[in-house]
Amino acid sequence: MRTWRRSLQFRVVTTTVILGLVVVSLLGSYLYNEIATGLQNDRIETSEREARALTADVQAQWDNTTEKTAPDLNIAASDIMKSKLTPAGGETSRYVVMIRGVKNTNPLTLNSLSSGDLEPSSITQDIREKVAADPTHQQNMVSDVIINQQKVPAVFVGSGVEIPRAGRYDLYYVYPMTQEIRTMGLISTAFGIAGLILTVLVGAVAWVVTRQVVSPVRRAAEVAERLASGKLNERMPSRGEDDLALLGTSFNAMADSLQAQIRQLEGLSRVQQRFVSDVSHELRTPLTTIRMAGDLLYDSRTDFDPVVGRSAELLQGELDRFESLLSDLLEISRFDAGAAALDLAPVDLRGTVEGVVTAALPLADRRGSTIEIVSSGPVSADVDERRVERILRNLLVNAIEHGDGKPVTVHLREGGGAVAVVVEDHGVGLRQGEASMVFTRFWRADPARARTTGGTGLGLAIALEDARLHHGWLQAWGEPGAGSRFRLTLPQRSGESLTASPLALSPGERT
Repeated sequence: MRTWRRSLQFRVVTTTVILGLVVVSLLGSYLYNEIATGLQNDRIETSEREARALTADVQAQWDNTTEKTAPDLNIAASDIMKSKLTPAGGETSRYVVMIRGVKNTNPLTLNSLSSGDLEPSSITQDIREKVAADPTHQQNMVSDVIINQQKVPAVFVGSGVEIPRAGRYDLYYVYPMTQEIRTMGLISTAFGIAGLILTVLVGAVAWVVTRQVVSPVRRAAEVAERLASGKLNERMPSRGEDDLALLGTSFNAMADSLQAQIRQLEGLSRVQQRFVSDVSHELRTPLTTIRMAGDLLYDSRTDFDPVVGRSAELLQGELDRFESLLSDLLEISRFDAGAAALDLAPVDLRGTVEGVVTAALPLADRRGSTIEIVSSGPVSADVDERRVERILRNLLVNAIEHGDGKPVTVHLREGGGAVAVVVEDHGVGLRQGEASMVFTRFWRADPARARTTGGTGLGLAIALEDARLHHGWLQAWGEPGAGSRFRLTLPQRSGESLTASPLALSPGERT
């Protein structure tokens, strides 16, 4: 079954062989039946012709006889049976039985006679009644007969003769189809051998033909795998001008186009990363100066006119958000450049979660939400606590902001070589398809929704990169009106791979 699923050539060859067997079997059965019917019809026709001639000869003998008594007539009947009806030389191609007719009421009765080893009782009542019903015509039927303790099919031909003073007696000619059976046996054997040879040849032809088609496809798949692994210079060999050559040419043209576009995108990505990194660093200096001036204005806001004082407060808030955005951009640029590194240490995540919850309580109070921590015991792992704390802070702030003032729950558990933290809210939730988009940079579920906490749109993207840096998972689930759940799963030991999470992502999922 594995070969059937994975090999197109095996499926084609197997299907062709099976269909070939079906076709050969049907055709062989049809031809076998036609030949058998033809041989049987020929045997019946030959038997009727021979029986007709023999009956006429016997009737002529009886018409010329002068015997009058029963003993003399029995002797005459026996002589006719031996001289006219029994084949010469002990040949077994024909047996003859003479029996008193069914409707014969003449008082003079002759003995029943038969040639060879055939008993008169072998003549069935069916053909006797057919002969009696139409005495002017020959009657025939095909039935089995016991000869030499073997059952063989035979042609029965029945006719009648008039015996002087004894009335009508029936003659039954029995022609065993032994030769026809031998002939059909040879034909059956020949058909079987020819069918097997034909099926093997059809399978071989199918294998050769499919190999010519499948081999280029397999080469294309191998080249495509190497292209997918990053070997952009791989190409598919293309020779000739047929359809497969056209496939190779088109595949190579597609690979060239993809290589050019990927290199162009890589160049643009490097330029973009460098631009973001340079701009972020360059903005640090003027931002420091602006921050100093903004702090000075903010500290002196009570001395200003109320309108100017309010402007100083707004300026301070926007400077905080601007500084946070620059920090996030610098962090993202480090991830893009591959410069991010972990500072691992054994940590009980319960303390980390408690610290994050304590820091988020003022925001939760303003939003009217309560925060509950659910843990069944120690949750220890080798992690970079600073990065894990940033992940949890992003998840918790996001849950409070979108929780519509409803309770927020943080679940912790360890097991199976992994630790998991689930942050659950009961707010607006996520629409279908949004769970895979929440970690996209600058993505927002509702573009019209104001950021009351001054988010930059990079928090979840950075959290996802931090989780990946730990070789962990960060996943989201949500339904409109039912809230959302964000699950962080990390290996307990550095370098280990995750296979499952101790906590379920959705409420109905089993861990």
